[in-house]
Amino acid sequence: MFGGSKVYRLEQSQLIATDRKSVFGFFSDAFNLEKLTPGFLNFEILTKGPIDMQKNSVIEYRIKLFGLPMYWRTRIDRFEPDTVFIDSQIKGPYALWRHTHTFEEVPEGTLMRDIVIYKLPFGFLGTLAHFLFVRRTLKKIFDFRRDALDGSLGGAS
Repeated sequence: MFGGSKVYRLEQSQLIATDRKSVFGFFSDAFNLEKLTPGFLNFEILTKGPIDMQKNSVIEYRIKLFGLPMYWRTRIDRFEPDTVFIDSQIKGPYALWRHTHTFEEVPEGTLMRDIVIYKLPFGFLGTLAHFLFVRRTLKKIFDFRRDALDGSLGGAS
Protein backbone atom coordinates (compact mmCIF):
# COMPACT_ATOMS: atom_id res chain seq x y z
CA MET A 1 0.00 0.00 0.00
CA PHE A 2 1.35 3.42 -0.90
CA GLY A 3 1.75 6.22 1.59
CA GLY A 4 3.59 4.00 4.06
CA SER A 5 0.39 3.19 5.92
CA LYS A 6 0.69 -0.57 5.38
CA VAL A 7 1.04 -2.58 8.55
CA TYR A 8 2.92 -5.86 8.08
CA ARG A 9 2.67 -9.07 10.08
CA LEU A 10 5.35 -11.68 10.61
CA GLU A 11 4.46 -14.97 12.31
CA GLN A 12 6.60 -17.89 13.31
CA SER A 13 6.00 -20.96 15.47
CA GLN A 14 8.61 -23.28 16.86
CA LEU A 15 8.41 -26.48 18.85
CA ILE A 16 11.12 -26.58 21.50
CA ALA A 17 11.78 -29.90 23.22
CA THR A 18 12.14 -28.23 26.62
CA ASP A 19 9.62 -27.41 29.34
CA ARG A 20 7.77 -24.10 29.14
CA LYS A 21 9.22 -22.66 32.36
CA SER A 22 12.79 -23.14 31.06
CA VAL A 23 11.99 -21.70 27.63
CA PHE A 24 10.29 -18.67 29.15
CA GLY A 25 13.21 -18.26 31.56
CA PHE A 26 15.62 -18.19 28.62
CA PHE A 27 13.58 -15.42 26.96
CA SER A 28 13.20 -13.53 30.24
CA ASP A 29 16.95 -12.92 30.23
CA ALA A 30 17.28 -10.02 27.80
CA PHE A 31 20.98 -10.78 27.35
CA ASN A 32 20.05 -14.02 25.57
CA LEU A 33 18.89 -11.81 22.68
CA GLU A 34 22.55 -11.54 21.71
CA LYS A 35 22.61 -15.33 21.19
CA LEU A 36 19.49 -15.14 19.03
CA THR A 37 20.60 -12.29 16.76
CA PRO A 38 22.75 -12.83 13.67
CA GLY A 39 26.22 -11.34 13.72
CA PHE A 40 25.61 -9.12 10.70
CA LEU A 41 23.45 -6.86 12.92
CA ASN A 42 26.27 -6.17 15.41
CA PHE A 43 23.62 -6.33 18.14
CA GLU A 44 24.51 -4.82 21.51
CA ILE A 45 22.38 -4.33 24.61
CA LEU A 46 23.08 -0.90 26.09
CA THR A 47 20.99 -1.30 29.25
CA LYS A 48 23.14 -2.27 32.21
CA GLY A 49 22.30 -5.65 33.74
CA PRO A 50 20.76 -7.34 35.37
CA ILE A 51 17.52 -6.43 33.63
CA ASP A 52 14.39 -7.22 35.63
CA MET A 53 11.93 -8.34 32.97
CA GLN A 54 8.47 -7.21 33.97
CA LYS A 55 5.72 -4.96 32.69
CA ASN A 56 7.08 -1.48 31.82
CA SER A 57 10.74 -2.60 31.77
CA VAL A 58 12.69 -0.60 29.17
CA ILE A 59 15.60 -2.11 27.26
CA GLU A 60 17.97 -0.19 24.99
CA TYR A 61 19.94 -1.72 22.13
CA ARG A 62 22.17 -0.72 19.27
CA ILE A 63 22.37 -2.53 15.94
CA LYS A 64 24.10 -1.86 12.65
CA LEU A 65 22.36 -2.66 9.41
CA PHE A 66 24.23 -2.16 6.14
CA GLY A 67 26.83 -0.27 8.19
CA LEU A 68 24.26 2.20 9.55
CA PRO A 69 24.08 2.35 13.36
CA MET A 70 20.55 2.30 14.77
CA TYR A 71 19.44 2.92 18.32
CA TRP A 72 16.47 0.92 19.55
CA ARG A 73 14.48 1.23 22.79
CA THR A 74 11.68 -1.20 23.69
CA ARG A 75 9.22 -1.45 26.56
CA ILE A 76 7.62 -4.60 27.93
CA ASP A 77 3.88 -3.89 27.62
CA ARG A 78 2.64 -7.21 28.96
CA PHE A 79 4.45 -9.82 31.04
CA GLU A 80 2.78 -13.01 32.27
CA PRO A 81 5.43 -15.47 33.49
CA ASP A 82 5.66 -18.74 31.55
CA THR A 83 2.86 -17.65 29.19
CA VAL A 84 3.34 -14.42 27.23
CA PHE A 85 5.21 -11.18 26.95
CA ILE A 86 4.86 -8.32 24.51
CA ASP A 87 7.50 -5.75 23.70
CA SER A 88 6.94 -2.56 21.71
CA GLN A 89 9.41 -0.18 20.17
CA ILE A 90 9.51 3.22 21.87
CA LYS A 91 12.30 4.51 19.64
CA GLY A 92 13.97 2.86 16.69
CA PRO A 93 13.93 2.16 12.98
CA TYR A 94 10.22 1.30 12.65
CA ALA A 95 7.14 3.50 12.73
CA LEU A 96 5.53 0.61 14.65
CA TRP A 97 7.01 -2.57 16.15
CA ARG A 98 4.99 -4.80 18.47
CA HIS A 99 6.33 -8.30 19.17
CA THR A 100 4.15 -10.85 20.96
CA HIS A 101 5.88 -13.97 22.31
CA THR A 102 3.63 -16.80 23.51
CA PHE A 103 4.63 -20.06 25.19
CA GLU A 104 2.30 -23.05 25.26
CA GLU A 105 3.04 -26.31 27.00
CA VAL A 106 2.53 -29.28 24.68
CA PRO A 107 3.39 -32.99 25.12
CA GLU A 108 6.62 -32.55 23.10
CA GLY A 109 7.79 -29.55 25.16
CA THR A 110 6.91 -25.93 24.38
CA LEU A 111 5.22 -24.39 21.38
CA MET A 112 6.58 -20.89 21.09
CA ARG A 113 4.92 -18.37 18.78
CA ASP A 114 6.11 -14.99 17.62
CA ILE A 115 3.77 -12.45 16.09
CA VAL A 116 5.34 -9.19 15.00
CA ILE A 117 3.20 -6.30 13.81
CA TYR A 118 5.31 -3.61 12.18
CA LYS A 119 5.14 -0.55 10.00
CA LEU A 120 7.92 1.31 8.23
CA PRO A 121 8.43 5.07 8.17
CA PHE A 122 9.01 7.22 5.06
CA GLY A 123 5.79 6.58 3.14
CA PHE A 124 6.38 5.17 -0.32
CA LEU A 125 10.12 4.81 0.33
CA GLY A 126 9.35 2.63 3.36
CA THR A 127 7.03 0.47 1.24
CA LEU A 128 9.74 0.15 -1.40
CA ALA A 129 12.37 -0.68 1.25
CA HIS A 130 10.08 -3.41 2.61
CA PHE A 131 9.75 -4.93 -0.84
CA LEU A 132 13.46 -4.64 -1.65
CA PHE A 133 15.10 -5.79 1.61
CA VAL A 134 13.26 -5.37 4.92
CA ARG A 135 10.98 -8.39 4.49
CA ARG A 136 13.93 -10.59 3.43
CA THR A 137 16.16 -9.30 6.25
CA LEU A 138 13.51 -10.00 8.89
CA LYS A 139 13.11 -13.53 7.51
CA LYS A 140 16.89 -14.05 7.81
CA ILE A 141 16.85 -12.77 11.38
CA PHE A 142 13.99 -15.03 12.44
CA ASP A 143 15.47 -18.04 10.60
CA PHE A 144 18.74 -17.47 12.47
CA ARG A 145 16.79 -17.19 15.71
CA ARG A 146 15.02 -20.50 15.04
CA ASP A 147 18.34 -22.26 14.43
CA ALA A 148 19.96 -20.64 17.47
CA LEU A 149 17.07 -21.76 19.67
CA ASP A 150 17.33 -25.30 18.29
CA GLY A 151 21.00 -25.25 19.31
CA SER A 152 20.46 -23.65 22.70
CA LEU A 153 17.26 -25.31 23.90
CA GLY A 154 16.77 -28.40 21.76
CA GLY A 155 14.23 -27.43 19.17
CA ALA A 156 12.09 -29.59 16.97
CA SER A 157 11.09 -26.92 14.44
